[in-house]
Amino acid sequence: MAIRRSTAKRHGLPSVVQLRLTPTPPQADALTAAIRVCNQAAAFVSRLAWQQRTFAVLELHRLAYHPVRAEVAGLGAQAAVRAIARVAGAYANRRATRKRAHVFRPSGAIPYDARLMSWNRDARTVSLWTPSGRVHVSYTGREQDLKALDTLPIGEADLIGRRGVWLLQVALTLPKPPARELVNGFLAVDQGVANLTVTSDGAVLPGPALSGTIDGNGHVRTLRERRHRQRRRLQKKGTAAARRVLRRLSGREHRMITDVNHQISKYVVREAERTGRGIALEDLQGIRSRVRAHRLQRRTLHGWAFAQMTEFTRYKAARAAIAFTLVDPASTSQACPECGWTSRANRPARGRFACTRCGLAGHADHIAARNIAQRGAAGWAAVNQPHATGLPSARRARESKPPASAGGS
Repeated sequence: MAIRRSTAKRHGLPSVVQLRLTPTPPQADALTAAIRVCNQAAAFVSRLAWQQRTFAVLELHRLAYHPVRAEVAGLGAQAAVRAIARVAGAYANRRATRKRAHVFRPSGAIPYDARLMSWNRDARTVSLWTPSGRVHVSYTGREQDLKALDTLPIGEADLIGRRGVWLLQVALTLPKPPARELVNGFLAVDQGVANLTVTSDGAVLPGPALSGTIDGNGHVRTLRERRHRQRRRLQKKGTAAARRVLRRLSGREHRMITDVNHQISKYVVREAERTGRGIALEDLQGIRSRVRAHRLQRRTLHGWAFAQMTEFTRYKAARAAIAFTLVDPASTSQACPECGWTSRANRPARGRFACTRCGLAGHADHIAARNIAQRGAAGWAAVNQPHATGLPSARRARESKPPASAGGS
């Protein structure tokens, strides 16, 4: 799905609902023409962007707007604008495609914005741009989706046509719910390579707590190693058939890890909501540049999707109005959560923790998660400490800053 959520994030929490369109045969032909024309325009702009090495949206607009209007018959002005923005977004999100022109399928989904569509919510119809003019198409959907569409601000939408089935995926902006009061501290998550996530409750994820085809962390590593060997074998072979198989397999590992991260983040948020806790994670930004890994471990380190897991947990926690915080990851697996003693000697083995002062022992990742929970609670209390003014300390610090000087003396 190509819906962009950046605009919705600035104003509230994004959500997507899916509607089913019921066009008449002439309307279906017009929508098919719209998909063909818009994808033809995107493909033309993509080739031009790659040839001229121009990928920023403003520069690409100046370069491609008039050529694409002249090249693609029936392309409207706003449809051309959206095609250019779509190409710029594709190159921005997938830097690897800058090695070759990004390909747009003739039947791929196309975006609609407020200038290309309008709604009649009472009649349950939507007006969509096509090369032959506007078509007013009836839509249906789940009751809760229709209710959300009637009451919430509408953003962009994606038109999808699949074997005679027409879908419209619409971005909505959810109102930000009030923050829940912390009752039982923080549920913390330690992220790692051997174990993707271990919670402060001792749950190892993925594992039995998640329902799905992924049995556990060992299963994830096995699948990734198998996919790596398969890619290496096909790349070494180098035949046309091998390249076709590589194209078919491209993105499969990424989709698997994305699904696992969604499952883990949903479990963590659901558990925090059930127990009245906030969520604390390590701030791992820049860890790849800080850590010196052996050459045999670099592929595993650089394939670690910790940022995606953090982002998934962050927005799911925001939807549920759960407190979310990031803490300093330094020495979380070498510090004792009972007595506070920090030493490298507390880690006699990779997966084992044994405090040399008080004797506390356990799995190193579980101990790290407990330390993260403690740091999350301490940091949250410091930021939200009450004051005589009645303002939290973070807001008080912002409002106490002197105004910027208008000029020098």
